Amino acid sequence: MSIFDFLVMGLPVVFLIGSVLIAVHAVSHGKSRKKTMLMQLASFGFVFAICMVFPFVTSAATETTAAAAQSSNSMAYIGAAAATGLSCIGGGIAVANAAPAAIGATSEDPKAFGKAIIFVALGEGIALYGMLISIMILSKIG
Repeated sequence: MSIFDFLVMGLPVVFLIGSVLIAVHAVSHGKSRKKTMLMQLASFGFVFAICMVFPFVTSAATETTAAAAQSSNSMAYIGAAAATGLSCIGGGIAVANAAPAAIGATSEDPKAFGKAIIFVALGEGIALYGMLISIMILSKIG
């Protein structure tokens, strides 16, 4: 690998770490948390979009069957990772909202535990469905 390859691979990492440091500095100096979070999401989206475009450009330039197969496999891996990652984030948000409510309901009426725990388990089910989709995707390419 040449130095250019290492530079191309390391540039998104450096950019994301830099944006985190800028956001931490902004929050510590009294800037709006909402504004800094939106800046973080925008910078992540930008880096993600750039990283997604480069494999398409290289595979289009080579136009070989092996490069096309590798590109489709890499997109399948990205899809599996996105399915698991996003479903786990959604499950975490659901549990973060349902669990305190379940604890509060149980502290008022201990008989409500069975009904309350169902809603917490439904939130965890979202993450399990994402993992199941990832396993299905990986079984198709492997």
